[in-house]
Amino acid sequence: MGLLDGKVVLITGGARGQGRAHALTSAREGADVVIVDIATQLDTVPYPMASPSDLAETVELVEGLGRRAIAVQADVRSQPEIDRAVAETIGRLGKLDALVINHGIWSSAPFWEVTDLQWEEMLGVNLSAVWRCAKAVAPHMIERGQGSIVVTASVAGFEPGFNAAHYSTAKHGVIGLVRNLAYELAPHGVRCNAVAPGVIDTPMINSQVSVDILVGRPGGTTADLVAAGSHYHALKGATALPPQAVADAVLWLNSDMAASVTGVTVPVDAGHMTLPGFNHAPTS
Repeated sequence: MGLLDGKVVLITGGARGQGRAHALTSAREGADVVIVDIATQLDTVPYPMASPSDLAETVELVEGLGRRAIAVQADVRSQPEIDRAVAETIGRLGKLDALVINHGIWSSAPFWEVTDLQWEEMLGVNLSAVWRCAKAVAPHMIERGQGSIVVTASVAGFEPGFNAAHYSTAKHGVIGLVRNLAYELAPHGVRCNAVAPGVIDTPMINSQVSVDILVGRPGGTTADLVAAGSHYHALKGATALPPQAVADAVLWLNSDMAASVTGVTVPVDAGHMTLPGFNHAPTS
């Protein structure tokens, strides 16, 4: 028996990376999966985003595990588009048990150099669209008197990030939103939680553009990323963590093992939040 036998899980940002890990983990545990992704490039994102072929590949991988899979190309910033994805899920699969709001973008700049478009796109994708996705599934889950929503936040939702005011602001907002959603949905038997990943080895982080930004110089290598992850995390041997580390936490939150858990944010950060930190560049 799987932890999600007979359930239907919708995953945003599901074409690759963490989203694909959520899709495959859910399928291995017995769920049918709906994968939503914009599968196109946004103007302010410095790394290559997922493509329609990534979306199709994830569907194929889920079906290879013997589960049903539906791909929906949609922009979660649009309420009509995410409403359409939810309606298609219920229409074709009969219900929706769990929503994994996994989509997100990242970019880097000093706050005084962040453009209006960068700010609006970051907040639109990483915060406002979380509200829109939850809003889309709430009536169905409330009517059924059950359901689980899990949102990908970040350790940046607990602390500032260098050249990441727009990203950190969005993730702080996500954690606050999750608490409020949990509070409002609790009387209806619907749970809402978040995970807060540390450095995860996904295409968002391991593209050349992202590595160069993270290591602070052009020509960054995989070895540089590994070293950066080692300094970022506390647990022995932890570098950039695999997407499966996050998928396992989300699986637990969506399963009956977490039936009494709501309103929490679970760090998946190999102990990063326990570190006292240090001053990388002291000013005399």
